[in-house]
Amino acid sequence: MIQYIVILLDDTSVSFCHYPNKKQERKLMPLDTLKAGILYAMKENLNVQFVYPDCPLPVEYEEAIECIDCVKIKPYAVSDGADVVVVNGVAEAESLISNGGKFCASYVLRIDKKSLFAQFSLIVAILYKVARLNIVITDLECFSNADFDAYKLWLQEINKSVASLYVDGKSPQLNLLTDRMMLDGMNNCGAGDTCVTLAPDGNFYVCPAFYLSEDGYAVGSLHNGLDVRNPQLYRLDHAPICRHCDAYQCKRCIWLNRKLTLEVNTPSHEQCVVAHLERNESRNLMLTLRRYGEFLSDKKEIKEISYLDPYYMRNDWNNQ
Repeated sequence: MIQYIVILLDDTSVSFCHYPNKKQERKLMPLDTLKAGILYAMKENLNVQFVYPDCPLPVEYEEAIECIDCVKIKPYAVSDGADVVVVNGVAEAESLISNGGKFCASYVLRIDKKSLFAQFSLIVAILYKVARLNIVITDLECFSNADFDAYKLWLQEINKSVASLYVDGKSPQLNLLTDRMMLDGMNNCGAGDTCVTLAPDGNFYVCPAFYLSEDGYAVGSLHNGLDVRNPQLYRLDHAPICRHCDAYQCKRCIWLNRKLTLEVNTPSHEQCVVAHLERNESRNLMLTLRRYGEFLSDKKEIKEISYLDPYYMRNDWNNQ
């Protein structure tokens, strides 16, 4: 059941996930379309997330947006009033550290793997500035075995810093490490299942990536209504691998799934290994913090596993 709607206010609206937005020509959503989208969300009782471009909106657009409770996702350059601030790359991350962050906002850092591995101290510095940081690796599909090894070491190092912050009485949230400790079930993006996107052209899409990609496709329109074909294909209970998995923090990115495996419900090897490296280091973080006293006593210990890609466990599941 659809619970959330993402409204892209412009063709150049900032990306807050794995997909790139290469569009440079501004195409603002018509005001009538925006108002119709807000009305649709009200009628369907949907939670609304507005995604902003890096330029100010006309006053009448802001007035329309203010008529509904919403989450505002904005690029760092125009982040006033944002609930979620998207930081692109090292330069903007360094600016965030210099200028300070808004403690009430969440931050998304989009960064490539090479920069991430080289910027350990940068990430730690951001964690001192903000309450929540989500890291999105923009070239996750390019991970090699050497990258998996490097990522494991990086997670181990960042684990030490996060543990020190907790011991000092702080409670930073870092999606790669702390989310799994808090979760009892899958908490994926939900594109096509619990979430849909409204684009500036008035059409619905599974997620922003399906509007911005050349091979994307619409799943209805404001005029004709929402029409997700074979909706079960986007659901967790129809995902042959994911429904058995306990890397609950995994994004299970539908766009990356389709791009790399040609199946919206089947993640790639790269997604699975990265998610399980995070899961395992979350387990280590939880064990470390419990040595200092009671920590998340209502949560079960994350069990130890012997695999990084659940695909290799498929025979065990089939025999259950």
